[in-house]
Amino acid sequence: MLPRVLETEAMDTLAEAVDYDSMDHAEVNRVFVADLLAAGLQEGETLDLGTGTAQIPIQLCRQHPSARVLAVDAAAHMLQVARQNIQKAGLADRIRLQRVDAKRLPYAAGQFANVVSNSIVHHLPDPRQVLQEAWRVAAPGGLIFVRDLFRPQDDRTLRHLVETYAAGANRHQQQMFEDSLRAALTVGEIRRLVADLGQPPDSVRATTDRHWTWVARKR
Repeated sequence: MLPRVLETEAMDTLAEAVDYDSMDHAEVNRVFVADLLAAGLQEGETLDLGTGTAQIPIQLCRQHPSARVLAVDAAAHMLQVARQNIQKAGLADRIRLQRVDAKRLPYAAGQFANVVSNSIVHHLPDPRQVLQEAWRVAAPGGLIFVRDLFRPQDDRTLRHLVETYAAGANRHQQQMFEDSLRAALTVGEIRRLVADLGQPPDSVRATTDRHWTWVARKR
């Protein structure tokens, strides 16, 4: 198994934000939202942790006519691009942005009907903090839906993933994807963190050749 190599917690340069936003995430985002809706999105506000450039909230609001999202990120430049994307999509009345550290959320316990996140976990040295916060701010009966990359077993598999899913990207974008794969947890590692929250380890599943997904309903 490849060792975990941490990357920068917050991608907070304009070049990173623009390059990230211009990568082709369309299919991954479409599948994320389709799977989120299939899991049973609750009525009420959705909190999106580590929203990046707000591609997931935009896709969610396009697929769900009553969805409302508070989208948060620690990176100012990501939110700058996110604001432009939301305005362009005509969704400023349904998507709010805030600059927030997902490890220390300034929100009340049980505040959100849904808490979702796509690809925040691999950025964090100790992801248990954000998982605990996601659980805390979810309302009773609320949906928690978290997806991220998992770390490949070896360099050969990693190279295959980069060549398969970032073939048309520029070198910086390919390097960002490679760095994210190296920083990701294994499925076993994330299952242990979920178990520490008192949740069934098998609520985390490998859902693609490079993603795991944790789905939970807060009781």
